Amino acid sequence: MADLEPSPRVDVAALGEHLLGAWADVRRQARELAAKPELHKLEGLTHIEHRERVFGQLKYLVDHQAIQRAFPKELGGEDNHGGNVAGFEELVTADPSLQIKAGVQWGLFGAAVMHLGTTEHHRKWLPGIMDLTVPGAFAMTEIGHGSDVASIATTATYDEAADEFVINTPFRAAWKEYLGNAAKDGIAATVFAQLIVKGVNHGVHAFYVPIRDAQTREPLRGIKTEDDGVKGGLNGIDNGRLCFEDVRIPRTNLLNRYGDVSAEGTYTSPIASPGRRFFTMLGTLVQGRVSLDGAAVAASKVGLTAAIRYASERRQFNASSETAEEVLLDYQRHQRRLFPLLAATYAMSFAHEELLGKFDGVFSGQQDTDEDRQDLETFAAALKPLSTWHALETLQECREACGGAGFMIENRFASLRADLDVYATFEGDNNVLLQLVAKRLLNDYAKEFRAMTVGALAKFALGQARGVAFKTGLGAVGQFIADSGRAQRSALALRDPDTQRLLLAERVQTMVAQVAQALQGANRLPQAEAAARFNDHQNELIEAARAHAELLQWEAFTEALEKIEDPGTRQVLTWLRDLFGLTLIEKHLEWHLMNGRLSMQRGRTVGEYINRLLAKLRPHALDLVDAFGYTQDHIRSTVASGIEAKRQEEAAAYFAQLRKLGTAPVKEKNLKRP
Repeated sequence: MADLEPSPRVDVAALGEHLLGAWADVRRQARELAAKPELHKLEGLTHIEHRERVFGQLKYLVDHQAIQRAFPKELGGEDNHGGNVAGFEELVTADPSLQIKAGVQWGLFGAAVMHLGTTEHHRKWLPGIMDLTVPGAFAMTEIGHGSDVASIATTATYDEAADEFVINTPFRAAWKEYLGNAAKDGIAATVFAQLIVKGVNHGVHAFYVPIRDAQTREPLRGIKTEDDGVKGGLNGIDNGRLCFEDVRIPRTNLLNRYGDVSAEGTYTSPIASPGRRFFTMLGTLVQGRVSLDGAAVAASKVGLTAAIRYASERRQFNASSETAEEVLLDYQRHQRRLFPLLAATYAMSFAHEELLGKFDGVFSGQQDTDEDRQDLETFAAALKPLSTWHALETLQECREACGGAGFMIENRFASLRADLDVYATFEGDNNVLLQLVAKRLLNDYAKEFRAMTVGALAKFALGQARGVAFKTGLGAVGQFIADSGRAQRSALALRDPDTQRLLLAERVQTMVAQVAQALQGANRLPQAEAAARFNDHQNELIEAARAHAELLQWEAFTEALEKIEDPGTRQVLTWLRDLFGLTLIEKHLEWHLMNGRLSMQRGRTVGEYINRLLAKLRPHALDLVDAFGYTQDHIRSTVASGIEAKRQEEAAAYFAQLRKLGTAPVKEKNLKRP
């Protein structure tokens, strides 16, 4: 009977406001800017032309006061770190190259000076960085060491007699690579190198290094540059390589917030532990991962808005009528393709807002303990991989869901996907980031049981085994008896948020516990044996981290539901949250069945209930994408412009006129046979 009740209505305006989040005004300002044709990507440009256009767009941002939010108030900034990221990530709707190049200039190059330098550095260099007088590169990554920043080979050796650092690239694999602004525009760089003083390596530090003459733009003495050329996407950015041969810079060009060298060659740091110092320095640059997470979610919203609007107008095949074709979005398979992606996008949007709040709390100083910074680092490392992979999957599925039209460059799916492809790699390779998350999960697990005796640990392990045995045996039988074999009762259990939470959380806890037990004692083994044991379980570790990130997103969606006041909107979003949760359970159904978390009866019901949710959500699909708040100036996809509806109306009117006049040819199958 419940299915016969009137369908709830979505308050699109109120939901849209909720999605804008804590920095709603900043997002509105950024979207107004991103809607300007001057900032839009022009398809078909050469990479040289595209680079020139994007550099000009950076100047446009400066002229329209769009870049100052994160910088210190005494230099004309706003000290608004969360608002800064919220605004910059919206630029992806204009041109991903613009968003990333702006991120390089102000979110990496400028942020390194701001967060790793001191007040003297800020006053000396930030004004030029802010007004684009000094375009710069962020020279961290090396060809040979990618995400392994601690092992980079570039050196900065202190010359006490000259009071200078000497920067050197010792071999080809140590060239700085994939650097935005390095091929053409940059005249300075923040260079990360091993700091060597009196024969002692104090680890990776950052240095401000001029790389080109400001007037001629020719490389300075000792600087070699190469152009990366045409890439698979983001060709509005002049990525390139840098090499340093005995490049000398003043001692004071060391960005010395966390480590300093006196004129006499004495190294000092407020952080005694080299390892903790390294991670603290890198942690100050976490905003890159935060902004990529948000930009990936925004791109997913743009793609889904275009695909769902098109699917609500495009008709194909006479399934239920002799005269009218079916709308694509009425087909269950089409709903299966797009609605779970829509649900995940909502979950990721809510999770990103929580991440942004955590980021702002740390960088504003309101919540800036060591634990807060570690939590932020882990949170960003968990969410960025899932959202960037999700964006690629979403844009590809949206492209295919729009058929041949989706492949046309005017509809942006192919272009957006190409530009976002590398988001899964930079600011930390996604798999490496998930391994970072997994290690934090293992550490937390170890802390929980550190005080326990060997006997207690043995009892815990036995309890785990008994739990699995119970759940794979009597537990599963109990579920079947409780459901009495009826799909309806199974569905009621699965839509219970406590059931969803339990299934998602138990999977994380079990996976972490199993790996932790397998690795127990590895730290006492010889290095090679310990590494081999860890490697044997690396895949399980990364899968556990991914499951953890999925749980974080589900929790963020569930917490967001509690803030929705309108009953109709809350009901529709509850269905959408259930779709997200059950899609995750269906995705990992094999695990839940094999580990006894679900009976076969409930396992069979998961897919059936997902199909019921698709039907419930169908009337609200357009409202849910309209709530994203992007206009046609942001989406710029021809198939989402309403042109398809006009074509369908014209076709329907044509055939209706034929029927009215009786001039329509008779179909062969309708001819009477003698």
